[in-house]
Amino acid sequence: MSDADTLPPADDQRIVDLKQALEERYLSYALSTITQRALPDARDGLKPVHRRIIHAMRLLRLDPGQGYKKSARIVGDVIGKFHPHGDQSIYDALVRLAQDFALRYPLVDGQGNFGNIDGDSPAAMRYTESRMTEVATRLLEGITENAIDFKPTYDGEDEEPVVLPSNFPNLLANGSTGIAVGMATSVPPHNLVELCNAALKLIHNPACTTEDLVHPDPSAPPNQDDLVRGPDFPTGGHMVETRSAIVKAYETGRGSFRVRAVWNKEEKGRGVYQIVVTQIPYGVQKSRLVEKIAELLLAKKLPLLKDVRDESADDIRLVLEPRAGTVDAVILMEQLFKVTDLELRFPLNLNVLDKGTVPRVMSLADALKAWLDHRKVVLVRRTEHRLAQIAARLEVLEGYIVAYLNLDEVIRIIREEDDAKASLMSTFSLTDNQAEAILNMRLRSLRKLEELELRKEHKNLTEEKGKLETLLASDKRQWGEIAKQVEALKKAYPLFEADGETPHALGARRTIFGEAPDTDHAEITEAFIEREPITVILSEKGWIRALKGHTDDIDEKGFKAGDRLKLSFKAETTDKILMLTTGGRIYTLSGDKLPGGRGQGEPVRIMVDVEEGQEIVDLFVYRQGAKRIIASSNGYGFIVGEDDMIANTRKGKQILNVTAPAEAKLLVPFTGDRIAVIGQNRKLLVFPAAQLAEMSRGKGVRLQRYKDGGISDLKSFYAADGLTWTDSSGRTYTKPMEELTAWLGDRATAGRQPPNGFPRNNRFVG
Repeated sequence: MSDADTLPPADDQRIVDLKQALEERYLSYALSTITQRALPDARDGLKPVHRRIIHAMRLLRLDPGQGYKKSARIVGDVIGKFHPHGDQSIYDALVRLAQDFALRYPLVDGQGNFGNIDGDSPAAMRYTESRMTEVATRLLEGITENAIDFKPTYDGEDEEPVVLPSNFPNLLANGSTGIAVGMATSVPPHNLVELCNAALKLIHNPACTTEDLVHPDPSAPPNQDDLVRGPDFPTGGHMVETRSAIVKAYETGRGSFRVRAVWNKEEKGRGVYQIVVTQIPYGVQKSRLVEKIAELLLAKKLPLLKDVRDESADDIRLVLEPRAGTVDAVILMEQLFKVTDLELRFPLNLNVLDKGTVPRVMSLADALKAWLDHRKVVLVRRTEHRLAQIAARLEVLEGYIVAYLNLDEVIRIIREEDDAKASLMSTFSLTDNQAEAILNMRLRSLRKLEELELRKEHKNLTEEKGKLETLLASDKRQWGEIAKQVEALKKAYPLFEADGETPHALGARRTIFGEAPDTDHAEITEAFIEREPITVILSEKGWIRALKGHTDDIDEKGFKAGDRLKLSFKAETTDKILMLTTGGRIYTLSGDKLPGGRGQGEPVRIMVDVEEGQEIVDLFVYRQGAKRIIASSNGYGFIVGEDDMIANTRKGKQILNVTAPAEAKLLVPFTGDRIAVIGQNRKLLVFPAAQLAEMSRGKGVRLQRYKDGGISDLKSFYAADGLTWTDSSGRTYTKPMEELTAWLGDRATAGRQPPNGFPRNNRFVG
């Protein structure tokens, strides 16, 4: 046999574009993941696995009033009938539905170990037992009354619901998270009373915008008529988010909410206190949080904190002990919020399946409308189902009445006729159903067959039929009925008990709202650094280091060959160090980041990006609110605040604009009402400080006029104190204003030769 004989017929051969085939198959996988696994349905807020778990529990009759059944039994039924996936993944989904710290309104009532907020695993499914909660039964309400559609299961042997009737806004009340292919969802839980109030407002005014559904003041005390304030997490927490940010997130369906732990200060007497954390952000494992704080404590990254202890029992109680009683509790907590999960941002991405098919990012109003529209469909379908039941029953009752009125003849026909059913139908003009009902009636029912009772039931059903037909004919009546259902739901889970003060166990709002304390960010940053004294040393060639402690004794041997001391000063590790270069640019260094003093230090150019050819002019400690006079070599300058000099990047901040050959020359403290300036031509000028402008950046104004050379030094002083200078021998001279008359003038004039005794180096400090 040849090779040609083994090949399939030519008609069966086809060339497939690999790229197209892969795209088609990956698209199928992506759609399956989106619709069948990761994204919840906007109508009932459930993913398929959760819907199948609840449906399986309904079939097992695990109602709230019934006994528990082993979780393994439930998981087995879900796998065998509806969800052919791993048992552990299904059990994990079941466990989450039972965790009161994971779901705001749990759908499963668990008995046994279902895990805890520390992140401990639940017991195996063979040890735990489950049944539905009342909330789960509300999701199922009307499922036997043709309220929703069913579809075949994966093997075609059974049916499962496409969506649940959902007499509960589960999507927003319990929230949902999931990651699909190319998209994700993240919906935080909300308070049911607030959702019901927003839904009622939408029913009465369908044109409501999302902003109309958000509470005007989220931080106000809770009230039974509140609109949506924001998320209401099962673990509580303190939300520090503005109303405008909340509204924007709900309008777009995307955003985030900043949630903090709830804490209070407990006094222990004698000026000692401790901080107690009673609520932590949603989704944070308490044990991991404590471990993280302990790690930072051991790494000495929390200098204000002495110890952390977990004293939790049924309630959360994390004790934070400050380093000393003088530590500001707010600063300590702000520091912890910055570096630990005591504060986090919970994302909002309202990406859900619209009508169970199309993924779409919804606004708050869209999500509520999707639920309300579903409730209307359910109402109409249940009403039509009930009308069909009434019609069938009325038909039977009419047959019974005929039978009662002609009981002897009916009995005779049944006893004597060969085809009793046909005879009954022809004799009394009965329908097939009526004749069948009479024939199926038990003899014992004859004693109850009273005409009065039959006609009373017939009348009641006829009245009910009329009401239901009126309901179906009126859109307004349908929305009125839905509003009644929402009101009843709201009353079932109120914010407070009957006394109006005691918070309801399940309905009460748990997450509180407020603003973050107004703290100084610089103070918080400093709190991360252990405050220690240092002596900063800068060499002529730009090498910098910091000796521990304050000292005036600087070893000349600590410099490289050919290098020597340029300047030194005393500071602390929490200080910011400002540096001016000849290009007029200011750089910021951190005292705690300077290299240690054991070696020769490091070049400043490693720490900041100093431009090529520029040299260091000055280095000093930043003081908040202080001011300085900056001047260029050609005698231009201005007053600048040290707050305006802070640079947040390695590239520094341009303060003084200079053009070659001029360069930045001086940066001296400014305190006084007079300014003295001396040039290289040895001429001194004193003028009022009011003539010098205050700027944050620029070239400045002329300080003194020169024919040749430029500025040598300048100084600010108070007229009442007089002008002081120090010669090379360390002697101090002071000239009162009465003796400085000859040197007084206006800015930008030339000045005259300085008084006798002024240092020959033309500096105010010799």
